[in-house]
Amino acid sequence: MGLFGSESKFESSVKFVPYSQEAVYKNISDLRNLEKVRDRVPEDKVNDFSFDEDTVSLNVAPVGELKLRICEREEPKCVKFETVQSPVPFNVWVQVLPVDDNNAKMKVTVKAELNPFIKSMVEKPLQDGVEKIADALAQVHYT
Repeated sequence: MGLFGSESKFESSVKFVPYSQEAVYKNISDLRNLEKVRDRVPEDKVNDFSFDEDTVSLNVAPVGELKLRICEREEPKCVKFETVQSPVPFNVWVQVLPVDDNNAKMKVTVKAELNPFIKSMVEKPLQDGVEKIADALAQVHYT
């Protein structure tokens, strides 16, 4: 924790996914699978969307350039990302837990160290963004 900041945590609601935990994990742990959702990325808000196995880069209005990389894979239940380039450093966890053999549940968590002034400005957009990411991930066909 920094001198003027405190860790802020933003969590999505739990999303149910009609695919096995293994299928979901396999897809989110290799960012080349983002090709499946490229057509769902809002072009009015996101530019320069590119990715490889471990990193994703995009330019988000009005935030600017973001680059995240996978820093930890905990098969088959969690993929952790860290910022490589961002106006505010943060981490993202995508957790996947089994419901049964053919269904899973997922949650997205973002943790960032924010000073109180910045937090008051970004709290609502960050919470909304985390929920939108979780919604988008829940709609992917993990086959």
